[in-house]
Amino acid sequence: MSKADKRFARGEYETAIALYKADVAKGKNVAQSNYRVGESYRLSNRIDQAEGYYKAALDGGVKATDAAFYYAEALKASGKFDEAATRFDSYAQNGTNRTLAARAEQEAKNARASTAVVAMRTNSEVTALDQVNTPSAEFSATILPETKELIFASGREGKVYKGNGEGFNDLYAVKFDDADKMTGGTVRKLEPIFNSDDKHEASATYTPDGKMMVFARSNNGSKKGYLSVDLWVAYNKNGTWTEPEILRVVNSSTADDFAPSFAPDGKTLYFTSTRKGGQGGNDLYKSTMETPGRFSPPENLGEQINTAGNENFPAIAPDGTLYFSSDGHPGLGKLDIFKVEKGKVVNLGAPINSSGDDFAPFFTGNKTGVMSSNRAGGKGSDDLYRFRESIIKLVAFFADGTLVERNDKTGETLPVSSETVTLYNARGQKLQDVTTGPDGKFSFKLDTAAANYALIANRQGYFTARNSISTIGRKPAQEALPDPMNEIRIPVTLTLTKIVKNKAIVVENIFYDFDKADIRPDAAVELDKLVETLNDNPKITIELSSHTDSRGKDAYNQVLSQKRAQSAVDYIISKGISKDRITARGYGESQPVIKNAKTEEEFQKNRRTEFKVTKIAE
Repeated sequence: MSKADKRFARGEYETAIALYKADVAKGKNVAQSNYRVGESYRLSNRIDQAEGYYKAALDGGVKATDAAFYYAEALKASGKFDEAATRFDSYAQNGTNRTLAARAEQEAKNARASTAVVAMRTNSEVTALDQVNTPSAEFSATILPETKELIFASGREGKVYKGNGEGFNDLYAVKFDDADKMTGGTVRKLEPIFNSDDKHEASATYTPDGKMMVFARSNNGSKKGYLSVDLWVAYNKNGTWTEPEILRVVNSSTADDFAPSFAPDGKTLYFTSTRKGGQGGNDLYKSTMETPGRFSPPENLGEQINTAGNENFPAIAPDGTLYFSSDGHPGLGKLDIFKVEKGKVVNLGAPINSSGDDFAPFFTGNKTGVMSSNRAGGKGSDDLYRFRESIIKLVAFFADGTLVERNDKTGETLPVSSETVTLYNARGQKLQDVTTGPDGKFSFKLDTAAANYALIANRQGYFTARNSISTIGRKPAQEALPDPMNEIRIPVTLTLTKIVKNKAIVVENIFYDFDKADIRPDAAVELDKLVETLNDNPKITIELSSHTDSRGKDAYNQVLSQKRAQSAVDYIISKGISKDRITARGYGESQPVIKNAKTEEEFQKNRRTEFKVTKIAE
């Protein structure tokens, strides 16, 4: 083995990276060396930095069968979701590692779903805890119940860990001068019994009474050649902490166990483990304290939460909601923070999540707390941030329609299948076509912004079927929306009516002032619909007729009805309809719908405006 290979085998990835890069510069085993640089970055949790090296290894013909999968992972971690999805698809079809090939199929779906997460809008807030953060790592915060100090892990002092070139992590505390704003105060290192020079200590959690502390501690790698992590426990007796000891039953002797977190009940301990029998990668488990210090065998949280990827850093909010970090659910690239809501895993979206690692939430309230992130703009490595979760609940509007044909004789309607329905915006621009199903049903997804729409269907020999819908004013208030993504479906019916020559069709709600033929504003609204009908059906020519009731002299009624019909026609022509397509005809009282009318309602039915199609152009 070369020096680089030896360092890599011992998990000293930071040193290995420098040695492999030197080999590449010398032209020595270039493809394999680039692959090992990529692997070193991946195994030290810096896979986004591995992208270029995996690509160079693949372009150089490296024989590592897993390189293509991890290259796709690096693309995803860098936020290149479309390219990552394509690469995952390719590996799912052609990859020789069956386990990774099956995982690649799911990862391709996740990468495509991530585009929706990127577009997700929230009102959440994130603020850096600059009082605590340094260029070294700060992460995994909690509160010590007795002193109200913020406890966190940091690599700011001491020996360098050769795995990633940063310091070994120890546990620290700070009591803020202003607890609400988390400002001021002096950082102190926890007692020596909790910290060591050549081991990692992190992720402290306390029972609500402050009498029990569980935290993660690694070995020093001297025996196994690599670091492994276990859960340790200490007890506060009469104001003094006992020497920490391995937490029996909960730990696995052949796996890493870390990121412990007590639920608010002080009995349920959640944690992360790499043990066998899970869904793959890191999984979340829980164990119940039956008597002080004695826990039940750990229980995997199941496939709804755990994936073939990595689920880490569980946390329970005061209201009992489970939060955790994962790179196995659709996210923004690397680790994102999720919660379980109504049995579904929900991404918290930006700005709580970023293209970096976002993890280890600790709650000071139901929606507020402290989290960790290595996002751009921090002081370096992992930093602590205050957060307030407030998701903007989204609404998707749909027009769910039915196209029917009216039977003029029976008045019944029957569904019309295999016909095209077109959606237009308020400016008359065509947006989309759909085809009706066997039951006449169709559906359009509408814009999320409030807007007006027109839906139109055409069929030879029929009047154009048209209807309008609007989403303006239909979006409920945020507090009334039950889910992060909500669907509002607007029903609409389009009716096709056969064009029959010389069949009178009443134009409803056309009223005139007494003894006048002027077009009133309310009548203009109805005549505009007739203008729309003529525009929708450019091949028809119509006669517009006006009728009076039988009261008054015949000659007078004849003249008045002609004037009214002509006024209506003049109005329609003023809207751009050719005068060759419409004729005015006044019939006076000569064509009553109800003969011998006696009541005002019957007289009203006789006083009507109608149109009939007189010609259909070929």
